[in-house]
Amino acid sequence: MDIQREKPKGWRAIVRKKNIPYALAAVFAAFVLWLIFRNDVSTLRVNASTVTIATAQHGEFNDYARLSGTVQPLTTVQLSPLESGVVERIVCEEGTAVKQGDVILEMTNNSLSLQILQSEADLAEKQNILRNTLISMEQERLSLRQEKLQLDLEVSRMERAYNQNQELYQSNLIAKEDYIQSKENYELARSKRHLILERQKQDSLYRSSQVQQMEESLQSMMLNIRLVRERVENLKIKAPIDGEVGMLDVALGQSLTQGMNIGQINDLTAYKVQALIDEHYIDRVNTGLTATFERQDNRYEMQLRKVYPEVRNGQFKADFRFVGNIPENIRSGQTYYLNLQLGQPVEAVIIPRGSFFQHTGGKWIYVLDPSGDKAYKREIKIGRQNPQYYEIIEGLQEGEKVITSSYDNFGDKDILILK
Repeated sequence: MDIQREKPKGWRAIVRKKNIPYALAAVFAAFVLWLIFRNDVSTLRVNASTVTIATAQHGEFNDYARLSGTVQPLTTVQLSPLESGVVERIVCEEGTAVKQGDVILEMTNNSLSLQILQSEADLAEKQNILRNTLISMEQERLSLRQEKLQLDLEVSRMERAYNQNQELYQSNLIAKEDYIQSKENYELARSKRHLILERQKQDSLYRSSQVQQMEESLQSMMLNIRLVRERVENLKIKAPIDGEVGMLDVALGQSLTQGMNIGQINDLTAYKVQALIDEHYIDRVNTGLTATFERQDNRYEMQLRKVYPEVRNGQFKADFRFVGNIPENIRSGQTYYLNLQLGQPVEAVIIPRGSFFQHTGGKWIYVLDPSGDKAYKREIKIGRQNPQYYEIIEGLQEGEKVITSSYDNFGDKDILILK
């Protein structure tokens, strides 16, 4: 007897072996449809009271940068010892007004004092040698003059004898030998006299040259002593210009070396303002640009005179000089807030500055829809910026509202739902 089997029902009928391929095909089709029609937009609910909303406006964009500058003397002269020594007395403290040549501090140098004593002893010895030499030369000169006088007398006698013998010989009254001897004696006396004259001349030239050399040596030693004494005077550090003592970093008993920087003198007749500028502006900052600031209800103008090439910690230095009047009671170290004009004002779409820029780099921003309930992520292009506004080149229209506060808690969500 055949038994009829009951057909499976419900899910059992679906998972039958012959139905598995159809089930897999249906699941795959559903997945494809989900991929096609899914919504990738990410959203985030935000408390509307925690965000800052601003409106894009069409107005004048003033291209300037806000700087913080410090007043400094226009001219500063460094104080450095010309000689090494030990600080013995501090005459002027920091902040003291001084005139050119005023003594600021005094030092001592024992080795320099010994050098002066040695130089003075050498000078005295040289002077004694020169004095003895001059005496010796004078004695020699007198001796030669005496010898010349004696020879002059001998020549005169020999000449007289020779002339007498010559007459006698011509008269055949004396022998020829006596005549020849008188002639030879006369000629010898003349030769001796000529030699003494040559010796006097040579000795005079030699004495003059020797005395000149010794006097030059003496002058050199006297000059050396004067220079050494000037070096002692250099142990007194003096103000090179009129001004005010600043940054004097010395103490009693401290040993200072030649050329060591120990302080400075500030010229208080003219000032400059040195400011730190963000490297964002480095390609736009050049000498000649103007800057302004206000103090005590007065407006002052300055001009950029020097730009330092080195960038440190994302900033570079620049010096500004006053054009026209300067503030009353100006002091070194005061802080002025300058507005550096980088370009002429232009008409543009602008939005207020905000913390969103640190997160997006100015590449995108959240823009509110007309209802104000949602904000959508939108790409924008920011041009120039000043302390108050960003210049919008692309992506925003006048009247649109944007979120300018920080995006740190939003991530990169596409839509913000404002509650």
